[in-house]
Amino acid sequence: MLATETRTYRLGEFHKFEGGGRQFLYLVPAGAIFEVDEGVAAVIGALSAGEAQFDDLLATLSDRGYAFDDASELLREMLFSRAIVTGEPAPEPVESAPAKFPLQSLVMNLTNQCNLACTYCYEFGEDKVATPEGKPKFMDIETAKASVDFLLKESEGRKSIHITFFGGETLMNFPLLKEVVAYASDKAASQDRFIDFSLTTNATLLTPTIIQFLSDNSIGVTVSMDGPPELHDKLRVFANGRGSYDIIEPRVKALIQGHRTRPITARVTLTNGVTDVIRIYRHLKNELGFAEVGFAPVTTSPDRLYAINEKGMGGVLEQFKLLADEYLEHALRGELHGFSNVSETLGELYQGVNKSHPCGAALGLLGVGPSGDIAPCHRFVDSDTHSLGNISTGVDREKQKDFLDRGHIGAKYDCHSCFARPLCAGGCHHEAFVRYGDTGHANLHFCDWIREWTDTCLRIFGTISAQNPGFLEQFAHRKGLD
Repeated sequence: MLATETRTYRLGEFHKFEGGGRQFLYLVPAGAIFEVDEGVAAVIGALSAGEAQFDDLLATLSDRGYAFDDASELLREMLFSRAIVTGEPAPEPVESAPAKFPLQSLVMNLTNQCNLACTYCYEFGEDKVATPEGKPKFMDIETAKASVDFLLKESEGRKSIHITFFGGETLMNFPLLKEVVAYASDKAASQDRFIDFSLTTNATLLTPTIIQFLSDNSIGVTVSMDGPPELHDKLRVFANGRGSYDIIEPRVKALIQGHRTRPITARVTLTNGVTDVIRIYRHLKNELGFAEVGFAPVTTSPDRLYAINEKGMGGVLEQFKLLADEYLEHALRGELHGFSNVSETLGELYQGVNKSHPCGAALGLLGVGPSGDIAPCHRFVDSDTHSLGNISTGVDREKQKDFLDRGHIGAKYDCHSCFARPLCAGGCHHEAFVRYGDTGHANLHFCDWIREWTDTCLRIFGTISAQNPGFLEQFAHRKGLD
C-alpha cells in the first residue's frame, strides 16, 4: 500500500508533449520523461482541478478497471517520479557547488594569437573579456606539461579524461600540440588511464602533414566555418579584410578525406546577415561533407551591428525546426542526419540530464591560457577578472566557489518556473557576462526561444522512442563539450 489514505495529492511540475501519437510528460524536477497511459491520464485529469485524497485517486483508477494493487503501484510510481506530489509546494533548495569536483576536461589555449580578424570574435572583438597584455602569446612546453600534470592530478578517480586544444588559432602552435599529445598519452598510459584529444581550428593552416598527424592520433576536429563564400566571408576575414573561404575550402576537403579515425564537425556562428541556416547546413553537410554541423548565435552585446535581433532569432528557430523534422525522418529510418543541435539535446534527454549549471565550466572543465592562468572555460582565458588561479599555484577554491554558486540554477530565480531549466540552467556564463555584466545572470533574452526549441526536441524524442527506440541507444555514452 502506498501511504495513509489521509494524504492529499496534487500535480507535480511537468511539461506535456506529444510524439508519435503518444502522450508524454517531461518531469521537470527529475529531468525525466514519463509516458502517459490511460491510468496516468486519469490521475492527471482527477488532479487537474486541484487536490485529491488517496482514496479518491484509487476510485478513479478502479472505475477504469485497475485492481487495488495495480492502482497503488501506479500512484507509487507517479509519486516517486514526482508527476504527483504531496504536501505544500516548496521552493527547491539552493545547494552549494561541491568543494572539489574531479576534472573531466581541460581546454588548453596554446596561443592567444590568431591569423584571422573575425569581427565578432569573443576573444578579440568588441566584447572581449581577455586582458592578455604582458602575458605570453604562445604557451611553452613547461606550462603545457604542467597543465597535463594538473589535469591528471585534478581528475583523480576518472578512468578517461579529455584535452581540447584551442586558441586564438590552435594550429599556430602545432609543434607544441604534437609534444603535448605525446607527453599526455604517455603519462596517462603510465597510470592505466585513457586520454582523448580534440581541437578547434579555422582550418587556414591545415597541411597534409598536420592532417595525417590528427588522423594517426585520432584527434577530433571541429572547424569554425560559417557557410558558403558570400556568408562565411562577411565576418570571417583576415586583417586586410580579405575573406578566408577560398583558403579554407580546399583544406577542409582534404581534412575530411584524409582524417579517417574521427568524424569532422563544423561549428557555425550565426550573426546578423548570416542566418540562412538551411543554406549553410546544406553547403557544409552535403557539399563539403562535414559529418555534423552545429549552430550557435553570436555571443555579443545587443547593440552590435552583427547581433541578431528578435525577428532574426525567430527566423533561425523556424529553420531549426525544419532541420529538426529532417533529423526525425532520418532517425525513423535508422539513419544519421548531422544536425548536432538536435543530437546534443536528444543525448541529454536520453541520459536524464538535470543541470545544476549551464555547462561544465569551473566544474568538470577548466581552461588554461598560454601564461598558465586558469579560467572557468576557454571563453574566459586570459581574463584577469575571471582568473581562478594559475597552473603553478593551483585553483583558487574561493573564486571557483563564488563562480559556481552564482551560476547555480538555484540562484537564478527567474528560472524556477521554467520547464526547460534542466537542460538550460539559465544559459552560458559568458553570454550572461557580456549581456548583463554578471556570469550568474540568467540569459533572459533567450528564454522563449529555448522553451520552444526544447519542446521541439521533446517531440522528436517522443516520436523516436515510440517508433524506433533503438536509435536512441547511441546516446547512452555520448558526451559533448561546449
